[in-house]
Amino acid sequence: MQRLPSLRSLQALEAFGRLGSASAAAAELGVTVGAISQQLRLAEEAAGQRLIERRGKAIALTARGQRYHADIRAGFDKLREAQAKIEQARAETTLTLSCPGSLASKWIGAQLVDWQTGRPAAQVRLIGADAEPDFGAEGVDFRLSYGDAIKHYDHWAELFTDWVVPACAPSIQGLHDLRKPADILDLPLLGIEWSQEYGSRPGWADWAAHIGAPHRKALGEVAFFMSSAAIDAAINGRGFVLAQMSMAADDIKSGRLVVPFDIRLQLPQPYSLAWDPAALDKPFGVELRRWIRSISRRQHTHSAPQAE
Repeated sequence: MQRLPSLRSLQALEAFGRLGSASAAAAELGVTVGAISQQLRLAEEAAGQRLIERRGKAIALTARGQRYHADIRAGFDKLREAQAKIEQARAETTLTLSCPGSLASKWIGAQLVDWQTGRPAAQVRLIGADAEPDFGAEGVDFRLSYGDAIKHYDHWAELFTDWVVPACAPSIQGLHDLRKPADILDLPLLGIEWSQEYGSRPGWADWAAHIGAPHRKALGEVAFFMSSAAIDAAINGRGFVLAQMSMAADDIKSGRLVVPFDIRLQLPQPYSLAWDPAALDKPFGVELRRWIRSISRRQHTHSAPQAE
């Protein structure tokens, strides 16, 4: 491998060729004209060829020097472009948060609007996507993920572990005489099929086993790919859903969903938050991360079964 000239000598040659004089190059780089002349000589020594020639009282690049300079300048243009991008990213005020679609619509979305309302200068973009983003390539600052998917990132912290509970519309409860938890299993049950990358989650068979009852898959049982869709179907009176507490809390509080028997099962893995370190240099970046952790602590307390 050939030895490269010093970066300082290349920088002096690039500035000299671009600006056309040693004095202009010296002014841009914050050094003396003598220092520029010395670096130009070092660049010539490293190249083993004449790169500079005298033309009257001035000096200029030789033909070979001009060709060499064109290649060097292309490299420095790339460096300047990279620096401009990083400075632009640092100055960018918008914070982009990515999370699974159901979590966006049923948990953090409304709370994020409230947080931003109290901070008019903050700009936040929420993306609902199941695929894990590439921070650098996709411009994402924070990512809420479930389970082991979070380990794809270098910087992350665990947030909370959710629980599921059987819930239905008030109309369903009113139409049926539910005297014991097992009676739920005789009614239409709404299932949720999670993506394979998220692993297994508690289903109706698990809940039946938990209460010591047989699971008889009802005719017409429907499985939804998204938790939010299953919850919405339950709100519309289509049956019972094993709803995550984080996603059903508002609907339960408002009465759109009821919980005849509060028997909960814990998800096998937690939700976690990953972040791009550069996001913490943006306005409100540290504050947003702190806030997400804060609401997650509250959710952890609310999701877990209450001690009697």
